[in-house]
Order: sequence, then C-alpha cells, then structure tokens
Amino acid sequence: MESLLRWGIENSSTDTYSNPAPAPRQDLDPAIIDMILGKSDADQMKEDIAVAQDESQSESVRVDALDHLEMLIEQIDNANNLEKLQMWTPLHNLITSPSSASEIKMQTLWVIGTALQNNPAAQDAYASHDPLPALTSFLNPSPSSTSQIRSKAIYALSGLLKHNGSAVAELSRPDVEGWDKLREALQDPDLGVRRKALFLLGTLIIPSTSTSSPNTTASQRTPIHANSHAATLANPTRTDTASPALQAFRTHGILDAVVAGLTQPVPSGADGDVVGSDADFEEKGVGLLRTYALACNQDFSASQKKALRTWIESERRSDPGVAAERWGLSSGESEALFQKVAA
Repeated sequence: MESLLRWGIENSSTDTYSNPAPAPRQDLDPAIIDMILGKSDADQMKEDIAVAQDESQSESVRVDALDHLEMLIEQIDNANNLEKLQMWTPLHNLITSPSSASEIKMQTLWVIGTALQNNPAAQDAYASHDPLPALTSFLNPSPSSTSQIRSKAIYALSGLLKHNGSAVAELSRPDVEGWDKLREALQDPDLGVRRKALFLLGTLIIPSTSTSSPNTTASQRTPIHANSHAATLANPTRTDTASPALQAFRTHGILDAVVAGLTQPVPSGADGDVVGSDADFEEKGVGLLRTYALACNQDFSASQKKALRTWIESERRSDPGVAAERWGLSSGESEALFQKVAA
C-alpha cells in the first residue's frame, strides 16, 4: 500500500494548479454554431425588425419579417423583450411613416396588437410613445386606410385599452377623439370592422372585479416582483375601464349608436352587407346592452327604450327563441333586460 501511494505521488501532475485553462478554439464558425444550436429568439427578433425597416428590401420580404416577428412575440417573454431590445420605437415609426406601404402598416399593427394582449408591462412600454393619436387615426375610412388596416388598428387598440383604465381615459383627449372615432366605426363600410368595434366597446364597460383601493394595494401586502403583470398587482384599480367608458357612452352618444346599429340597418357598404341582418353583430350588440343595463345597472333613455322595445318585440314575434338562440341570453337575463327596456 505504501509503495502504491508513493507511486501515485511521484506520477501525479501539478499542471492542474500551475497551468492555465486551455484557450477556447478560434476556428469555430459562429454560423455553424447557429445551425447546430439555432439562433436565440432575441437575435431573430432583431433581424426581423432590421429587415422590416430596410426600405431597400421588397415589400413582401419586409411583410414576411413582420409576420415572423408577430409569431415570436406570441410568447409573452418575447413580447416584453420588445422594450429591452428597444423595438417599440421602430415599430411605432413603421405605422406613422408616410413611406410605409399599407401592407407594412397593417402587419405592424398586427405585431403591436399581439404584443399588447393581456400584457400590462407591454401596455405601459408602448404607452410611453403616445400611440393613441396614431392608432385612432386609422379608423377613418380612406384609400390609405383599408378595411384590413382599420381592423388591425382596432386589434391594437383592444390590446392597449383592455384592463387599462388610464389608457381608456386618454381616449377623450381632443387630439385623439377616440370615442367619436369608435362610435363612427359602428357605421364602418366593412361589417368586420363594425363587429370588432362593437366587441371592443362591450369589453370596456365590463365592471372590474378588483375591490382594492389605492391605499391597500397588493404591493403593501406582498412583494411585487418584476413580471408582465407587476403593474396590475401593484395597482389593481388600473383594470377599471368601466368608469371612464360609461361616462363616455353618455357624453359621446356611444349607446345611441349601438341602439341605432341594432334597430336601423345601415346602408349597404362596399361589401354589400347590412348590419341589421347580421346575427354576430346582433349578438355582440345585445351582449353590450346586457352588460350596460344589468352588470353596470345603467338605465336607457326614453328614446332608446322606445327603439329597443319596438325592435325586440318584432324580433320575438318572428322568432320566439331569439333571446336564447341568437342573442345568447339566459331566460333570467332576457327577462331582466326586457324589463329594463319596458320600464
């Protein structure tokens, strides 16, 4: 045993302690490493935005880059990386630049809307660019604002406004005129745009479930760690969109426009459709009325009651099951809503 120990000591190397670690190989091609391991999402995002901004590229190539970016930021971590990678500024510039083609703007609005969905951190990051004047400007039908662009503008607005009371309050700014433009969108020549505008308005008046006050925020009860919903956890009252929206419904004639859209078919637009004959528009419209009257406990005006009473009675005569089948109301909801109209 002693001889074995002596042999081990004599033949052991001290290089481990005296020699530095071998230098990394310099002959490895990063492109080969990327092929083996794949580029990170952050690197792909940076490449996509660089291509999207490059006006020397064809429009189709730039649109494809934005389409790929939209796919990546469906993951909320990648959506939050837009701020870390300083991508909100170039994205906003793409929708405001006069040189951007309609297809580029439409695809960029899609990226923005996806990044903002259910993501308070992204909402706050993009809000720092004061985006509402640009987003609402797309709601005016014009040769440069196609129905696809208007549809994606509402998608982006939806992402920015939902559960974000401070952004909803900004719709009343004179330079935004957001409520007037959303009201006018209910008469858009394109039925798809009308549906999306109606659905967005309906979601904004849904009462918040938060009962916390600014003096008893979650941050005072438990630590708030940096994450996508930290802003909401720190201030649960930010999700209250119903208060400013209900006020705007009264002062900007939003409810009158909803009632008119349901009871008075608008002239056929370029797509040849009529609002009053569309079951999806009706269901969304009645759903908004249900939220307004029952969940928010609001009353209709005399003229609104008259128009709705005449319309509902006519629909019930022609289709006794209209409340449950076409409008998605339970028997209790339909009776409570009808009583509000008849009162």
